[in-house]
Amino acid sequence: MAKCLKINEFPGSKRKMSLKTCWVVTDGRAGMLNQAWGLAEALERSDPDGGMTTVLKTIKVRAPWRWLPPGLWFDPLGSLTNDSDKLAPPWPDVVIGCGRLTIPLVMAIGRASKGKTFTVQLQDPRIAPSRFDLVVPPRHDHVAGENVFETTGAVHRVTAEKLATEADRVRADLAWLPEPRVAVLIGGSNKYYKLTPEIARDLAARLVQLATDHGAGLMVTASRRTGADNERTLREALKDAPAVFWDGKGENPYFAWLGLADAIVVTCDSVSMTSEAASTGKPVYVVQLEGGSKKFNEFQDLMRTQGHTRRFEGHLEDWQPMPLEDTTLVAGEVRRRFEQHLAKT
Repeated sequence: MAKCLKINEFPGSKRKMSLKTCWVVTDGRAGMLNQAWGLAEALERSDPDGGMTTVLKTIKVRAPWRWLPPGLWFDPLGSLTNDSDKLAPPWPDVVIGCGRLTIPLVMAIGRASKGKTFTVQLQDPRIAPSRFDLVVPPRHDHVAGENVFETTGAVHRVTAEKLATEADRVRADLAWLPEPRVAVLIGGSNKYYKLTPEIARDLAARLVQLATDHGAGLMVTASRRTGADNERTLREALKDAPAVFWDGKGENPYFAWLGLADAIVVTCDSVSMTSEAASTGKPVYVVQLEGGSKKFNEFQDLMRTQGHTRRFEGHLEDWQPMPLEDTTLVAGEVRRRFEQHLAKT
């Protein structure tokens, strides 16, 4: 639906329109989409005029381009399949990309618009940051440049308003669950970490201890990466505890449980999941899995050092964490630089 647009004045330039159109370009993978869409939502919330419209562009790329490095795409905008969303004029004021396949496309949009579209690339593009107007990587990627704005964690869609709304939706159904309530977010094995049977058993025992010692009610979610055997171990251990375990059916209660939680326990394998938990301002306890990497370890160390998280030892502590506000900060930086960009074009 069309929105009213207002005119802003920029010193030393002609009258120009404020930020009114934003494209979110992703390959549809949930992790990439959540980050780019989360930033677009934050831009909408920070819009003083309420005149910004966001359009999702889900792209599909032909072979051989989808296999090649971004620098070898000689016609990025012509590389899309027939069933891909089209990238064509009129060009947006801002385009946000996230994921490897979006890198050459975001650059191409900037060129096709003759520099009028402000180009934002989330995560490390692994090419010169100067190819974009703004690059937003996590600090543990160590990307440097005048147009680089580092985050501690991942940009995301979690907001206090969203959590409150979702919590209200399920509050009556979980009225029986004792307080304090603890959301338990379990990921699993990936290329860097492994959730072993031993770790699953230890985690189950610590959660039972949490329910016993603190009278806590547990709200547990697992993922496909958790593994059937590990999930079975957790379910069996918690069968007599005051706990609800999402069975994967129906609407995902992830946001609702974050909203209801007094504290959060999360496995260390996902930067996004840890970042989302830490953005709530609630105590976040991280479960260490087997493995890791230099970057993951640096991220988790930074989160603890900055006061966003603590290690999970099987009990709750009396502490007030420092909320992680990356998404809001990035949106503010995009708006600041976009206005400078308008003043120059």
